[in-house]
Amino acid sequence: MNSSIARSTALLLARIALGVIFVAHGWQKVSTNGLDATKAGFEAMDVPAPALSAYFAAYVELIGGAALIIGALVPLVGLLLFIDMAGALVTVHLDKGLLGQGGYELVLILGATSLLIAVLGSGKFGVDALFGRGGVDATKNKSGALV
Repeated sequence: MNSSIARSTALLLARIALGVIFVAHGWQKVSTNGLDATKAGFEAMDVPAPALSAYFAAYVELIGGAALIIGALVPLVGLLLFIDMAGALVTVHLDKGLLGQGGYELVLILGATSLLIAVLGSGKFGVDALFGRGGVDATKNKSGALV
């Protein structure tokens, strides 16, 4: 398999896995728990601007997760999801340690992966690629070859 196809395949699988997790968490905030309960939970955790934070987190995770799955607006969505997870890390999880109840291992890996995907883009197998915005696979080295 050529390296461009391998990179795009890896990006596709990572985007889908990350997107599914974010969609599930966003759906939980919007539908399962409801936005009022999410806001109340954010208030109980002393999250700044709990109503705004709850709406931001819920919809960035739900819509952003779906966008990752299809590979649409990946640099923007990845950045928004990174910001979402950075906020969760700083306001809720950091003081609970890496592992255990409320630990930050999940938000750390979700944030880091979101940032990585934001930088690399969707690859060849995403909506962004249809508009010439596939990201890493569009990068050429000095000889003009795709890297």
